[in-house]
Amino acid sequence: MVNITHKTNTLRKAIAEAVVSVSSQVTIDAIVNQKVPKGNVFEMSKTAGLFAAKKTSDVIPDCHPLPIEYTSIQFEIMDLDIHITSEIHTIYKTGVEVEAMHSASIVALTMYDMLKPIDKNIEIKNIRLLEKKGGKSDIKDSGEGITASVIVCSDSIFEGKKEDKAGKAIISSLEKNKVNINDYVVIPDEIAEIQSKIRLYAEDGISLVMITGGTGLSKRDVTPEAVRPLLDREIPGVAEAIRNYGQQRTPYSMLSRSLAGMIGDTLVIALPGSTKGAEESMDSIFPGILHIYKILNGGKH
Repeated sequence: MVNITHKTNTLRKAIAEAVVSVSSQVTIDAIVNQKVPKGNVFEMSKTAGLFAAKKTSDVIPDCHPLPIEYTSIQFEIMDLDIHITSEIHTIYKTGVEVEAMHSASIVALTMYDMLKPIDKNIEIKNIRLLEKKGGKSDIKDSGEGITASVIVCSDSIFEGKKEDKAGKAIISSLEKNKVNINDYVVIPDEIAEIQSKIRLYAEDGISLVMITGGTGLSKRDVTPEAVRPLLDREIPGVAEAIRNYGQQRTPYSMLSRSLAGMIGDTLVIALPGSTKGAEESMDSIFPGILHIYKILNGGKH
């Protein structure tokens, strides 16, 4: 199966449709009046569709097992066509469109099985996805027009004893989100130097300052102490999202002192210095964090 461990849980919805066509009004009347020998067609097929929604991963090899938290199966008769819709919701890392289509198709197959003794010309057609919502595909915020500077805070990298990978991982993520990289710099873990760089970028009107390193608890980790006094407004939810995402992957995430806030219209975010920590932090907040720039320009949530 596809690796989805880097994704975050969000509300996902999908609506799928299947159409069962019968050959005569007699069949429709038998369904409506509950005269079908095998029983109540709507109730039996609906029950089958509910089971199918929950069992999709058992029969579709590449589907992930996921919690089905809401299912609604509806029927609408249009002449000799019975339109079936299956709506499914979950809060998970991947969507439920296959679950919705599987559910709708099993409803249709159950109806076929129940009706075939009284109608030999039933047809199942148009199994399709009507709508899906949720996940990053729903987030329309883009990094186009946004400039970013990346600061790597590390004594050992500054002295040439280690290679920077975290800063480059941040740049790679920013570029994927169409953010323009203005500058990339490596500096030692010194409060004065960190603050000097941040002030310079804010004064130059850089939209986003990303800092990696110095957010731990060693004696040289001073990034939060450097950043926090400069902020006009801290944004606690960003750091909470980063730590929550990380905590699901390592128990050490709770020790990170990542933080985020605004200096005027410049967003400043301090991330862990490890490559994995930086990558996961970027996964946890992008592209959603880019919504800030819409708000700054007078937009609404």
